[in-house]
Amino acid sequence: MKIGITGDTHGQLQAMRQLLAVVEPVDYWLHTGDYSQDARFLIAETKLPMLMVAGNCDKPIGRGNIDEFVVLEGQRIWLTHGHRYMNGYQVEELAWWARKLEAEIVVFGHTHVPLIKWFGDTLLVNPGSLALPRGDEGPTYAVLSLQEGQRPVARIFSL
Repeated sequence: MKIGITGDTHGQLQAMRQLLAVVEPVDYWLHTGDYSQDARFLIAETKLPMLMVAGNCDKPIGRGNIDEFVVLEGQRIWLTHGHRYMNGYQVEELAWWARKLEAEIVVFGHTHVPLIKWFGDTLLVNPGSLALPRGDEGPTYAVLSLQEGQRPVARIFSL
């Protein structure tokens, strides 16, 4: 199973269109918040399942939940924007929370910097930002590959 991951899109649908023009075929989408309503654009365009969360820049009306959990290919994934769980962008705190919440994979946003990092048996994935990137890579997104019984593999792509 391939999962497309984006977030911190901040209402820039042109960036979302660019994403759809280049992303490899995926089976599922995750949106890490900050304009979680942009996820509706992906649903409308791809007709694929989508899970989204609200970020610190999302308006209270019509936004997603702060946290979501889903099990795909036997892996428990915690989807969060991350702003409530990191002090000073310390991603190690997300790994600590993941252990408490019994999640093998944490998909988060907020920093606008792409990251794929293992903390023991916990995989942290941040797709960066399509709209307002803060990393050297420019606008980025991620693809997470899952297969039951196999170690997950995540990759970052630049637009």
